[in-house]
Parts: sequence; structure tokens; C-alpha cells
Amino acid sequence: MPIDWNQLDNDIDNAIEQSVKATDEALASKVSSLTRLTDEEVKELFPDAADVKKLAQLMKIVKSADNRNKKIDQLGARSKEFAGVVLTLLNRFA
Repeated sequence: MPIDWNQLDNDIDNAIEQSVKATDEALASKVSSLTRLTDEEVKELFPDAADVKKLAQLMKIVKSADNRNKKIDQLGARSKEFAGVVLTLLNRFA
């Protein structure tokens, strides 16, 4: 039986899309469990998984046991990296 390469491509694309959705769901669930945001709000505010990861990194700094000055230093050093996430959060809650 000949291989239907178009169908194979479609099947692979579908599998990739499903795994991306599952990953996005898992990321949103992890972040929402640490915040007051729901899974849906996390996905709405941060549809890109890279931004969800940045949010998690930002939260790690903010929630760390480090003193305030050390947190400020860490945030300052990574301010460009976190700027989009901070802007999104401030637009949502300000």
C-alpha cells in the first residue's frame, strides 16, 4: 500500500498542534495555581508560552526569600526581559 504523504503531513501537524495546546494548558494551570488568575485569564493575557515562562520567572523573583534590595537588583537586571509581562499585568490590574 502506498504512503499518503499529504495525510502523514496532516497527521503530524495535528499531533504537534494537540501537544502545543496540552503544553499551553499545563503552563496556564501551573501559573494560575500560584496566582489569583484563572487558567483562562492566564491564557488570555499570555497566549505565548514564552511569556508565561517569563511571568513564572518574574514571580520566582518576587516571591523569593531574598530581601527587597536584592529583588530590585534582580528585576532591574532583567527589566527588558520582563517589560512586556509587567505591562500586561499593569494594564489588567491598574
